[in-house]
Amino acid sequence: MSDSPRRSWRNALQVYGHPRVLGMAFLGFSAGLPLLLVGGTFTAWLQDLGVELAAIGFLSWVGMAHSIKVFWAPIVDRLELPGLTRWFGRRRAWMLAAQLAIGGGLLGIALTDPNEALGLVAVWAILVAFGSATQDIAIDAYRIEAVSVDRQGAMASTYVFGYRIALLAAGAGALHIADIGNWSLAYATMAGLMGVGLTTTLIILEPVTNTDRRTERLEQRVQDYLHATEHTGWRRDFNAWFIGAVLCPFAEFFQRYGRLALLILVFVGVFRISDIVMGVMANPFYLDLGFSKGEIANIAAFYGLIMTLTGAAAGGLLVARYGIMPILILTALMVPVTNLLFSWLALIGPQLGGLVMTITADNLTGGMAISVFIAYLSSLTNSAYTATQYALLSSLMTLPGQFLGGFTGVLADQVGWAWFFVCSALIGVPAIVLSILLYRMGDPARAVERAE
Repeated sequence: MSDSPRRSWRNALQVYGHPRVLGMAFLGFSAGLPLLLVGGTFTAWLQDLGVELAAIGFLSWVGMAHSIKVFWAPIVDRLELPGLTRWFGRRRAWMLAAQLAIGGGLLGIALTDPNEALGLVAVWAILVAFGSATQDIAIDAYRIEAVSVDRQGAMASTYVFGYRIALLAAGAGALHIADIGNWSLAYATMAGLMGVGLTTTLIILEPVTNTDRRTERLEQRVQDYLHATEHTGWRRDFNAWFIGAVLCPFAEFFQRYGRLALLILVFVGVFRISDIVMGVMANPFYLDLGFSKGEIANIAAFYGLIMTLTGAAAGGLLVARYGIMPILILTALMVPVTNLLFSWLALIGPQLGGLVMTITADNLTGGMAISVFIAYLSSLTNSAYTATQYALLSSLMTLPGQFLGGFTGVLADQVGWAWFFVCSALIGVPAIVLSILLYRMGDPARAVERAE
């Protein structure tokens, strides 16, 4: 939560010239590429080949790996990979292992016919999904540890840029390749594109991290407790690893932030609710209002992507200029306000000018909000437990919104589109209140530093 001193605009812009900030775009590409290849693109391929819908539905479960990655994040945080960790370091070793698993899994899918060996395709897809989630854990940890807090906004925005470009490649790109050639060629090409991540991982340097005295004291108390118990040998070693890797990250978070910890976690859970709930019904709304599929693709998808990337870049620049918390408050306010533009669009009908205005405001704000929020989540972690704590926070970031998103269709049917978007704006009010409250209560991270 630490905010940097205010910089000049020139110095703020220079943050994008930092080598690790630039390199984050390529790691973002590597993180985004597998997502659709075991998601929307994957199901399109299976449907095109005539695989039964029931089987397609079951295979969609492989994407759940990203929702449960917090369960093995402690392993990525603490466990050394034989050979790889010694040569490449803790974060890069896990990145390389995950990228090799993703590339191998994609190549396996390319070489397997689902009509003849659907079970084997499922195995390859699971390998890709778990490799992708593991890569996310390692890249998130690297991104946080590689630069200081004042550069986190820029790291987040270049990450989002690479991630979105990868979604284009794995979505529209793979579909075009499949249309020109075949699906095997499409997946083989995507496997080759994982070389972007592999090459980047080999080029970048392992970040240097330090454990603060408070964390050292916490872990020492754990060790003292274990030595005082009756356990010996491997049981004591396992207990030491489990408590240090799994329990200490959560204990340290609550110890560091004290009475603010629960307030912070609630804020993390509600910040994106308004955006996620609105997004679930966006495409059905466009179609129901009378826009053509081509208009939606050109304006909402393609032009919207450009606005999202522009917003992400602006978010990183503003964080470098003003710090995290002021911009976090600004975006917490802007996201619900832009939802009201959809209510206005519902009232005026399918006018292209209205759609362009709404998409411009919504995607600029959304891109800015996600880059600033990623920087905020990054600032909440302790470098001793980066992967575990960030995996927890990032899971909490989307869970409430995804849960409420399941009820959006019922709400839209009951109240109509205009009032639906008013409701989606109103549920963003708690995020505004909590962001202001956290800002007024000060920065507990600095209080911890002064106490050391």
